[in-house]
Amino acid sequence: MPRTTGTYLTSGTPDEPVRAFVPHALPPAKPPLVLSGELERLHHQAVAALGRLAVAGRMVPSAQWFLYGFVRKEALVSSQIEGTQATFDDVVSFEATRKSDRPADVEEVCNYVEALTYARAQLAHPKGLPLCSRLLGQVHARLMRGVRGAEKQPGRIRSSQNWIGGSRPGTARFVPPPPERVADLLGDLDRWLHAEDPLPPLVRAGLAHVQFETIHPFLDGNGRIGRLLVALLVEHWGLMDQPLLYLSLALKRHRADYYERLAAVRTAGDWEGWTSFFLTCVIEAADDGVQAATRIFRLLNDDRRRVMEHPKATVSVLRLLDLLPEHPMVTLAMATERLQANKVTALRSIQALVEAKVLHEITGKARDRVYAYRAYLAVLGEDTEAMEP
Repeated sequence: MPRTTGTYLTSGTPDEPVRAFVPHALPPAKPPLVLSGELERLHHQAVAALGRLAVAGRMVPSAQWFLYGFVRKEALVSSQIEGTQATFDDVVSFEATRKSDRPADVEEVCNYVEALTYARAQLAHPKGLPLCSRLLGQVHARLMRGVRGAEKQPGRIRSSQNWIGGSRPGTARFVPPPPERVADLLGDLDRWLHAEDPLPPLVRAGLAHVQFETIHPFLDGNGRIGRLLVALLVEHWGLMDQPLLYLSLALKRHRADYYERLAAVRTAGDWEGWTSFFLTCVIEAADDGVQAATRIFRLLNDDRRRVMEHPKATVSVLRLLDLLPEHPMVTLAMATERLQANKVTALRSIQALVEAKVLHEITGKARDRVYAYRAYLAVLGEDTEAMEP
């Protein structure tokens, strides 16, 4: 039986009508979404894949070995889907030097990292905000601060009509709900997120993403917030205890299918097609993460063994090596600060890691040098090339 997932409200003029879509509240109904057959199999596989990724995240002495890079990879790729042209090396270099050839694009990615960090802190604090539209508004304010779209009411629910595709609502590919309906729709979504539901959490996270994207409550930045919502729900509902899933990479690879599946929910009520696509992307993303984590774990162990065998190995050298997963590009000033050592000790530590072929100087300058942990960056930077504008 066909499923209707919303209604259309028509406005505009007879010559150019505007049909805004108002989604029904979750969960899907008439008929309800049922996990059986292929969907049930995919769900089991996706949960198992997340379990493997969680184990990979726990197999290292410090969660920061993976967390730094994985969070930034998700931030970068989610931003690239929306047109940001920064690369992984751009972001890491900016964090080390505060300089960039693409400062605006890099700032967008850094804002995403800050927004996710803020949201996780709120959810972890006993007096912090719960996962709700109010929290997402505060996250949105941090995401959009000082970057492209900063003039479009960061953190505030829109008070005007927006649209996707086309030069105006009458010619748009999709028109979200009218502004006067947005607050109530977000309220419905909040209640569903905190209500009992027979659908498993991972499936619910996928449904929540579609619903948020359909409501499109902000004038800009909805795609990034919607993908960030998935990361928060996966952690909040106990599927993982760290944000190691960079789902945006799979969505970027299958970008056309991503938009097609979102549209099919609205036009054809195809929640099953979306759920199948979403779970397949989760499996792909989790497997990506496990492979990256395994390679990083092996790399860091091999490099530590080689550095310890180096004749110039000291406590400071090993401490600097341990800092590299969180600071894969370093300067002399940074090493001095992080090691809480004098410049001579910091420089000797850097030089020892250069001789051990762990660090590589990348500027070619005599002064203001920058040293990169190239092998680590190569693992994390895979598939993060900027998309075509």
